Amino acid sequence: MSGRVGDLSPKQAEALQQFRERIQDILPQLPAQHDHFLLRWLRARNFNIQKSEAMLRKHLEFRKQLKVDTIITEWRPPEVIEKYLSGGMCGYDLEGSPIWYDVIGPMDPKGLFLSASKQDFIKSKIRDCEMLQNECNLQSQKLDRNVESITMIYDVEGLGLKHLWKPAIETYGEILQMFEDNYPEGLKRLFVIKAPKLFPVAYNLVKHFLSETTRQKICILGGNWQEILLKYIDAEELPVVYGGKLTDPDGDPRCRTKIPYVGPVPSSYYVRDHVKVDYEQCLTVSRGSSQQLEYEILFPGCVLRWQFASDGADIGFGVFLKTNKGEWQKAAQMQEVVPSQRYNAHLVPEDGTLTCQRPGVYVLRFDNTYSIFQAKRISFSVEVLLPGQSDSPKSNSGVSTPSSPVGCSSQS
Repeated sequence: MSGRVGDLSPKQAEALQQFRERIQDILPQLPAQHDHFLLRWLRARNFNIQKSEAMLRKHLEFRKQLKVDTIITEWRPPEVIEKYLSGGMCGYDLEGSPIWYDVIGPMDPKGLFLSASKQDFIKSKIRDCEMLQNECNLQSQKLDRNVESITMIYDVEGLGLKHLWKPAIETYGEILQMFEDNYPEGLKRLFVIKAPKLFPVAYNLVKHFLSETTRQKICILGGNWQEILLKYIDAEELPVVYGGKLTDPDGDPRCRTKIPYVGPVPSSYYVRDHVKVDYEQCLTVSRGSSQQLEYEILFPGCVLRWQFASDGADIGFGVFLKTNKGEWQKAAQMQEVVPSQRYNAHLVPEDGTLTCQRPGVYVLRFDNTYSIFQAKRISFSVEVLLPGQSDSPKSNSGVSTPSSPVGCSSQS
């Protein structure tokens, strides 16, 4: 039994009745009171009544604290989010569910975070969720049947290292967790199209925020992605650029009036010069010396990601690949991968990423050899981001599910 109206086992039907009885005190305050809505919370917790009740009561507090009931009418995102954050609804799938598109490649995560608060990003996504839920309700009335979930299309062409910036990934994780906790069963399926080699690394960073049920709804499409989309979406509802026939009134095949194609955020929007970061480690580089941190990369395709700030003055930084794995080497004896240069990390924290093209021991080197009088205290975080397995399973339809990570170790 699917656990939906009209397809309930006797045990599930009894659970629904008990669930409704237990939440009588909050029922009038909920956005909906019908069985379709209540069953979403039960399915999300495998019909465990106590867990479903706790989840729903927590959701009601969420709605009150963030004023979700009026977020569409009484709150508007900052202009920079409206103009430069991707995401838009366009068309309906064959079952009448709204389709949401995210075009990731052109987005400028760092520019957005320098221009708006994390709370604004989260609230804008809550607003999107509420607008999509309203659209589902309208479709339910129009089609005279329940529509409660959406289809999503993630266009990740152009996904790059800039999208792996830690503050952005952490906030995206919070948004995913918010979606899981407050909009259960709101996703029907998610198609990932035009995925580059970096996609498994990015997916590994956020997949732990997703329930197993949600992960099963993610489909990574291969080269025949247009053909697959047309199996779920009528050509008249799919933009021309994605293999359909839909255009804007002016003939634009990308339907830009509904699907934003954003770009770099102009610095005129910036309200800060850096984003505050909680660093994981500290070290002191003595005057006239340097410090080396070693990270052993076992497989090609791993990504090194670093952030650092210095206290009081600038610091030199570069990344090297050891030529002799088992012994300590000077900078001149190693292969320079990221050229060493001095950074004003005491004014603006630095961050960066490197895709490791081959295995070996990579050395992050903090250089203070030029300073005669002053030691430098460095606060830093370094991570090794794992790629997915290159032989991820694919079905005959050209669809694959996100793959598992392969091994990698680090040392300092």
